[in-house]
Amino acid sequence: MFLLSKLIALLTQPLHWVVLLMVWGLLRMRRHARQARLAFTGALLIVLLAGWLPLPDALLRGLEKTHAAPNQAELARFSGVVVLGGATEASYVWEGHDQPALNGAAERMTAPLPWLREQPHRKLLFTGGEGALIGGALSEAERAHRFFTSMGVPDTQLLLEDKSRNTYDNALLSAQLPGVDKSQAWLLVTSAWHMPRSLAAFRRAGWNVTPWPVDYWTGNQTPWTQYSLVQGILRWQVALHEYLGLLAYRFSGRL
Repeated sequence: MFLLSKLIALLTQPLHWVVLLMVWGLLRMRRHARQARLAFTGALLIVLLAGWLPLPDALLRGLEKTHAAPNQAELARFSGVVVLGGATEASYVWEGHDQPALNGAAERMTAPLPWLREQPHRKLLFTGGEGALIGGALSEAERAHRFFTSMGVPDTQLLLEDKSRNTYDNALLSAQLPGVDKSQAWLLVTSAWHMPRSLAAFRRAGWNVTPWPVDYWTGNQTPWTQYSLVQGILRWQVALHEYLGLLAYRFSGRL
């Protein structure tokens, strides 16, 4: 399943489609000029449309609006919080510096901190091994441990799962940690666009979890004037990856 997820990641990157069309166009240029022109035109259209943000935002919004975050008054009743990996920079970045390095999904790590300070008897379970095809010296759980301890969270409040490589593993392997009772009420923290698949996978694995979505990428609407090739390509990739991931998990019985 891990290799399949990496294949899906390749297929959901619009720039890969552009490269394939251009290679096809070059191969057909000499004997089939019309097919080559169509291929190059298709590549250009993908690049131009990829940057218009209202299109990928519409897909992401459909994911992000699926679950709402609990209000502050509700948080006290939970026995712990499960934080999914994906918010730390790669191992080689951490190895080059003494300070923690978070990426654009940093809210996964920072959102639970006030709650942990208010509820010092509650546990934070971080789940994440190495999502990269070739891992580094530090697992994501080790990177998370460095971050949380630098924020003043004591080791006695932390539970770390360091073997998982995808969302399904997060749900399965976290339940096997000593002292973890998945039937108790847990909060599940991950990016809002990732929450539908994560919540379904954890509940399928028998967890009593309530969603706490963070790291929102969209609002109620996106102005039609918003255009960015960098942001657009990234958002298309994330949206397509999540929708295909939902399908793959559903067909494999993991949801």
